[in-house]
Amino acid sequence: MTPAFTIKGWCPGAYRPMMSGDGLVVRVRPRQAHLSAAQTLGLCDLARQHGSGVIDVTNRANLQLRGVSEASHEDLLTGLAGLGLLDDDPAIETRRNIVTAPLWRSGDLTDRMSCALTQRLGDLPDLPAKFGFAVDLGDRPVLADVSADIRLERDTSGDVILRADGASAGCRVNQETAVDRLMELARWFAGAASPDDRRMARVIAQLPAEWQTTRGAPCVPHPGPGQMEQGTILGIPFGQIDAEQLAQAVRSSKATGMRVTPWRMIIFLAAARMPEGPFVTDANDPLLNIDACPGAPACASASVETRALARALAPYVSGSLHVSGCAKGCARTRAADITLVGRDGCFDLVKQGCSWNDPERRGLTPNDIRNLIG
Repeated sequence: MTPAFTIKGWCPGAYRPMMSGDGLVVRVRPRQAHLSAAQTLGLCDLARQHGSGVIDVTNRANLQLRGVSEASHEDLLTGLAGLGLLDDDPAIETRRNIVTAPLWRSGDLTDRMSCALTQRLGDLPDLPAKFGFAVDLGDRPVLADVSADIRLERDTSGDVILRADGASAGCRVNQETAVDRLMELARWFAGAASPDDRRMARVIAQLPAEWQTTRGAPCVPHPGPGQMEQGTILGIPFGQIDAEQLAQAVRSSKATGMRVTPWRMIIFLAAARMPEGPFVTDANDPLLNIDACPGAPACASASVETRALARALAPYVSGSLHVSGCAKGCARTRAADITLVGRDGCFDLVKQGCSWNDPERRGLTPNDIRNLIG
């Protein structure tokens, strides 16, 4: 059970965390992005007992506990298992890279398909560690910008389609055989992948036409902060919150549970009142358009502080802004209007691109950037 802490280039898990500048990062994958109120409070307790008390909300609708020591890791796993937040089999936990559209209701198609896929994870072939799935079966898809390699969606008539990421169309499947067909597509990918092509979009040119016969329904924007029928949606600035603040918000709101979204927002289900805390509650808040990783010193790969600069720039950026501590771009994998990339204590500036693209300007200080943008 002891993880290899020095491995890079993969996402952390619970059994195999990743060492960062502030200790181990332990990822928790809530099933169908859902935690009961008791599970949420228990997770907050574990974050304080075994880590720094900081919880990340990731862009795959997972939670990460930061600052965990190697000595505490085993006790943390025991605590997660006791809360029902850990698979017994480490291999299944690693494979459970499923993003479920968070506005599902008990017994609806999203709920049923997500459960069915979870039960069949042991049937998958060997896949790259970051290979993932999206179950997006509401009336219209909302997960188009979320990283996933195989997607279950609907077409314009409401039928279920299975779509390979990167393809403009999928193939119609029925509810009874949808997971079987998903397994077939996963096996096809396993045969087409290579060490250099480890995501579906990289091999999409090879995909047989039979998998690309039906266009899906147009994607709609994901919901923003505010009240909705199921509860209260709250933004988490930069996807990071103190565990004690989260616990207090759950108690004060009397929420029955929490859903984690891939948009750095959470949903308090059946909340009786608006919780207090460091939340974004205005859908027009510029912080919602900004992605920033923890940066230095929390991340050993970063040479720059990121979030104070991102917060200072937020009012002056009309589009999307990504402030990345290094070229890996963990906080945002898609292009942003402006991307700032830390390098040797300064920043490179990329416009309309990703953190790994060629920059237009190099070696900028925070003051240089404020003068350019602010």
